[in-house]
Amino acid sequence: MNAIFRSWQGALAFLLCLAALASLPLLKTDTPSHFSSGTLALIFALTIGTALLSFSRLPAPLLAAILFVGPHLATWFLISGLAGYEGKATMAFFLLIAACWLLAWRCIAVLSDMHPKSKGGDTFLRLLIPAIFGAWILILWEAITRGAGIPFILLPPPSAIGARIAGSVATLWADVQQTIFKAVLFGYIVGCASGFIVAILADRIAFLRRGLLPIGNMVSALPIIGVAPIMVMWFGFDWQSKAAVVIIMTFFPMLVNTVAGLGAAGAMEQDLMRSYASDYWQTLMKLRLPAAMPFIFNALKINSTLALIGAIVAEFFGTPIVGMGFRISTEIGRMNVDMVWAEIAVAAVVGSVFYGVVALAERATTFWHPSNRGG
Repeated sequence: MNAIFRSWQGALAFLLCLAALASLPLLKTDTPSHFSSGTLALIFALTIGTALLSFSRLPAPLLAAILFVGPHLATWFLISGLAGYEGKATMAFFLLIAACWLLAWRCIAVLSDMHPKSKGGDTFLRLLIPAIFGAWILILWEAITRGAGIPFILLPPPSAIGARIAGSVATLWADVQQTIFKAVLFGYIVGCASGFIVAILADRIAFLRRGLLPIGNMVSALPIIGVAPIMVMWFGFDWQSKAAVVIIMTFFPMLVNTVAGLGAAGAMEQDLMRSYASDYWQTLMKLRLPAAMPFIFNALKINSTLALIGAIVAEFFGTPIVGMGFRISTEIGRMNVDMVWAEIAVAAVVGSVFYGVVALAERATTFWHPSNRGG
C-alpha cells in the first residue's frame, strides 16, 4: 500500500494501460493501422514496465532516467503512428497518452525530490524539470489536435507551427528586428529611465509627488487600443509611434514602483544617516536607492512584458509591411493560422528571454535581499 501511495501516478497509469489494452485498436477499424503488432507490444511494454518500476526503490537518478525514457519513447511511437491518419485515434490511443503523461509526472516528482550536492547538478535539475513540464504541454497539444482531428484553422499542432517557423526564418527575423530591436528596446529604455528620473524628482519635490502620482494611476489605466491610434497619428507609421506607446506603458509603472521603493527604507536607518550628517543625496545613494532596488526591478520585470505587448498591439493600427503585430493581423486575415502561431511562439520566447535577463540582473544586483539569499 505504501508503494502505491508513493507512486499513485504509476498505479493510475497501469490501470489506464489495462483499459487501453481492453479497448484496442489504437486507430479506427476502417483505417489501415501504422501500428504493427511488434510496435504495439513495445508501446505496452514501455508503459506497463515503467509503471511497475515506478513502485521500486531504485536509486533516484536511475528511477528518474527510467521514468524519462519509457513514457517519452512510447509517446513518440504513438504520435508517429498517426502520420496520415489524423482524427482516426480511438479511446485506447488517448488512454495510453494519459498513462505516459502520468509517468512523466512521476518523473518530475522524483526529480523534484533530488538534492544534488554540486551547483552544476542543481542548475541542471532547475532547467530539466520545467523543460519536461513544458515539453508535455506541447506533446499533449500535438496528440489531442492530431488524434482528435481538430481543424487546422482552429488549432494547428505544434509540429506544423515548428515547420512554419523553420520555413519562415527570414520573415520572422525581419519582424523581430522591427518590433523588438527598434520599438520595444527604445521605448523600454526611454520609458523606464524617464520614469525613474521623474520618481527621484517627485521624491524630492512634494507637489510633484502629490500631483503626479494620482495622474499616473489614471494614465496607467488608459486602454492601449485608444492610445495606439493617436500615437500613430502623431509620430507616423514607422517604429517611432510604437516606441511612443511603449514609453507611455512603461513610464508610470516605473514611476509608481520607484516612489514606493524610496519610501521603503526604515526610519531607524534614516535617523542613523542623519546622525552622520548625511545630506539628501548621500542618503539617497547609500540607503534609499539600495532599499528601493527590489521595487525598481519589479517595475523592470513588469515593463518587460508590457513593452512587448504594447508594441505588438500598436502595430495593428498602422505600420510598414513588417513587424510582429502587422504579420499577426495580416496572416489571420488570410487564415494562415500557423504563421500567426509562429509569431506568437517567437514573441513568447523573446519575452521570456527579456524577462530572464532582467531577473538575472536583479539577482546580481540585489543578492543581499532575503528573497535571493534563500535561493
